[in-house]
Amino acid sequence: MKTIRRQQVAGKAVAITGGARGIGLATARAARDRGARVVIGDLDPVAAEKAGADLGIAALPLDVTDRGSFAGFLDAAEDLVGPVDVLVNNAGIMPLGRVETVGDTEATRCIDVNLHGVMLGTKIALLRMIPRGHGQIINIASIAGVTPAPGMALYNASKAAVLAFTDATRLEVRDRGIQVGAMLPSFTNTELISGTRTPKGQRALEPDEVAAGVIAMIERPSPRRTVPRSLGVSMRLAALYPDRLTRALYHLLDVDTVFLDYDHSARAAYAARIHDGSAAAGE
Repeated sequence: MKTIRRQQVAGKAVAITGGARGIGLATARAARDRGARVVIGDLDPVAAEKAGADLGIAALPLDVTDRGSFAGFLDAAEDLVGPVDVLVNNAGIMPLGRVETVGDTEATRCIDVNLHGVMLGTKIALLRMIPRGHGQIINIASIAGVTPAPGMALYNASKAAVLAFTDATRLEVRDRGIQVGAMLPSFTNTELISGTRTPKGQRALEPDEVAAGVIAMIERPSPRRTVPRSLGVSMRLAALYPDRLTRALYHLLDVDTVFLDYDHSARAAYAARIHDGSAAAGE
């Protein structure tokens, strides 16, 4: 088996979408601390400017669903820090609710940001990286892409599609010097889970833990990486469970209700931002 040599983070030009909050902000901080030249983009220009000022890095406006905006973001990033070595597609949203009650606006927005944004960023980055013969794209997916749960159908669908897109793209470009992989974090303490509770037997990860996983993937590129790492084994085993056992475990751990019976008032501000299109922050 070919061993992938450890790569240095220091000196790399790293661009991160949805970088004003959550996992994106934590990843920007971690990459900066390792000596990378970091640029973040976010739909919320005020939050992006504050994050950039706090970290001492460049921060730019970015709508990941718009080709002109994404291309302009990468153009500006490369003017500031040089050719982008690593693109972290992190921007994402998570609408919750029963399938039949989630609004069409939320459904469309979820696919536009979580999937189309990743596809668009990947395509634009590849047009720059392939001629150079090197580069890396890390797509922030989720264990939700392989472990569906009631109340998360839209988010599950978007992340499952991100995984399929990432896998196929990796196979297509791996012989052209480009590394493409997916990060699969578990339940993470960001704005996306506001108003919900943690399933039994789990704890919410902190964004810094996921950021550490992203840094590890930059150092040692891999097709997929789960956070925590131990989750990868249990996920593979769970795929073999019969439906009856899966349903029983979901009930035991409250997974069958945790994303349906949530605090609507605590989540109201975030839900409103999804609806009006101002939520495309970091995972």
